[in-house]
Amino acid sequence: MNYAIIEASGKQLWIEEGKFYDLNYIPSEPGDLIHLNKILLVNDNNKVQIGNPCLKSIRIKAKILRHVKGKKITVFKIKPKKNNKSKKGHRQKLTRLLIQKILT
Repeated sequence: MNYAIIEASGKQLWIEEGKFYDLNYIPSEPGDLIHLNKILLVNDNNKVQIGNPCLKSIRIKAKILRHVKGKKITVFKIKPKKNNKSKKGHRQKLTRLLIQKILT
């Protein structure tokens, strides 16, 4: 089982080839290829490589599938005895990536 742990969008993700993941918005067009280069750990047929903090020689090739919106978050604030209420909603912009290849 080949996998890697990367840092992207302020999060650490366990990724595998052929699967897709949602990250924070990346300003590129769908269909573009990007390379992820902050790789923290790689397992290639039970050969584990750990970076300090990152592995420089390994890259991950990913394709942007589309841009999506995340789940809606509702924020409701109320101040007692003041008749003051506010309700706001937010949907995060996300980019869906397909991991094509882990280049070792």
